[in-house]
Amino acid sequence: MAWVVLVISGVLETVWAVALDRSAGFRRLVPTGIFVVALLLSMAGLGYALREIPVGTGYAVWVGIGAVGTATVGMLALGESASLPRLICLLLVVTGVVGLKLFH
Repeated sequence: MAWVVLVISGVLETVWAVALDRSAGFRRLVPTGIFVVALLLSMAGLGYALREIPVGTGYAVWVGIGAVGTATVGMLALGESASLPRLICLLLVVTGVVGLKLFH
């Protein structure tokens, strides 16, 4: 169950990161509200997962999911570059996250 919560918390990290960008420095109400709720849920989930998963592994997986998710949203929806070197770097992050889970 801890791993499921950790993955959901990582996805919520993507949500709050994108909402933070869209909040325009906390000047837009709806994205700011989404940011706050997603941040709280993401942190609560991370805290819950770390009761069973070592902190180094849990935090790295959480950040990795959030980073890859945020970069993917940036490329697919926000017009950021999807160059081959960027995609390879994201693949390396995913490989690291999977490796941390497999060799836990």
